[in-house]
Amino acid sequence: MSNTHEPELFPEPKKKKSLLFPIILAAVVLIGGFFGYRAYSYGQNHEETDDAQIASNMSPVISKISGYVTEVKVKDNQFVKKGDTLIVLDNRDQKMALESAIAALGTARSNVQTAKASTNAAAQNINSTQAAISTANAQIEAAKVNVWKTTQDLKRYANLVKDHTITQQQYETALAAKQSADKQLQVLVDQKNQVSQQTGIVNSQTVATSEQIGVASAVVKQREVDVDNAKLNLSYTVVLAPEDGFVAKVPVQKGQFLQAGSQLFSLVRNNDKWVVANFKETQLSKMVEGQKVEIKIDAFPDQQFSGVVSSFSPATGSSFSILPPDNASGNFVKVVQRLPVRIDFEKLDPAVMKKLRAGMNVQTTVVLK
Repeated sequence: MSNTHEPELFPEPKKKKSLLFPIILAAVVLIGGFFGYRAYSYGQNHEETDDAQIASNMSPVISKISGYVTEVKVKDNQFVKKGDTLIVLDNRDQKMALESAIAALGTARSNVQTAKASTNAAAQNINSTQAAISTANAQIEAAKVNVWKTTQDLKRYANLVKDHTITQQQYETALAAKQSADKQLQVLVDQKNQVSQQTGIVNSQTVATSEQIGVASAVVKQREVDVDNAKLNLSYTVVLAPEDGFVAKVPVQKGQFLQAGSQLFSLVRNNDKWVVANFKETQLSKMVEGQKVEIKIDAFPDQQFSGVVSSFSPATGSSFSILPPDNASGNFVKVVQRLPVRIDFEKLDPAVMKKLRAGMNVQTTVVLK
């Protein structure tokens, strides 16, 4: 056998390179580029966050007075209407306070009538003294005339007695009449002065009693305010629903003592719903009020909701916390802050709105253009 290699009569054909892998790679690149560009373009025109919840109006139910609970008229999650009775407190103290205020008001009104009667009596006394003064003046004028007459008679009798035309006795009689007339005039003048002094005293009494009427009337007004206040406190013993809505968890029990001003529970109003979305501060540069919003609610995954940006909070969420961050003290660590944004629903179905509950998770997407 020869060791030399003889040429092969039928050489194997060369394998062709497959184009499938480059085609697939190119397709992947194109598809990835398409979706990447689409995601980039979408991100430039949209801002989204899942840090969002349904919000609703909540009215706190507050006890305005202190007292012991006698009745609890509601239970957890119950729907109530405005004015419905929620809690009843023991009202015995308030009833006694009202009765006392009413009695004090009656006394004050009696004092006013007494002061008016005293004023009327003083006015009548003034009229009487004025009439007495008028009478005294008339008597004084008559006495003056009598004094003048007796004076003239005495002068004539003095001349006549010198001529011995009349007797000394007749002269002395005229002199006595003159002196009596003078004394009578002086008595009448003194009486008039006394009556005038009494008139001044009565006038002072009238002024004093008139002032007492004003004081008594002011006391009446104060007692009327006390009665109104007592009635108001009595009404506070029945705690009423301030609005229509659902009662939250009711922790109040019969016999429990409530402090004035303490919040008993909350009443969730069912008349309005909106979304509070907490966007990062880096997402807010292109967001403005009035922009459309796409809303997805976890409780309704098959439904699409729409809304509009209504307003922006004046401060970040951390600023309203009990212990807000103080970056001027301690070690500073920068944390991206979130700003609450209110989003109002557009054309929300009333049936769906009734099913929405405050605090439900929501995903929001704001259309920037």
